[in-house]
Amino acid sequence: MSEFVEFVKEIFQAFGLVTARKMFSGYGIYYDSMMFGLIADETLYLKVDKTTVPLFEAKGLTPFSYNKQDKVVKMSYYLAPAEIYDDPAEAIKWAKFALEAAYRNKSLGKKNSKPRLKIKE
Repeated sequence: MSEFVEFVKEIFQAFGLVTARKMFSGYGIYYDSMMFGLIADETLYLKVDKTTVPLFEAKGLTPFSYNKQDKVVKMSYYLAPAEIYDDPAEAIKWAKFALEAAYRNKSLGKKNSKPRLKIKE
């Protein structure tokens, strides 16, 4: 793991046991088994939803995006605020926002998912 990934884990140490898992060209940041952060190109992004996007946008923070087949794809992760790197209380506050968004997103996914077909044998 990169030094930045280890640094991010240390930032969230007061929040609880945070782990990082390699994924594609970056890392997923997890609390328990819930992904609430993303590291891409040594930059930390936090999970957002319609409730928390205004908090990030009010600080001028932007979404994580990438190019796919000449289209810009924006994901539900926004740049983490700079103050989390120096203030453990701020790191906990923003980690909670991100984790709550991840849980809300997970519960929405279950409500909107199609029922599984039962196959009779």
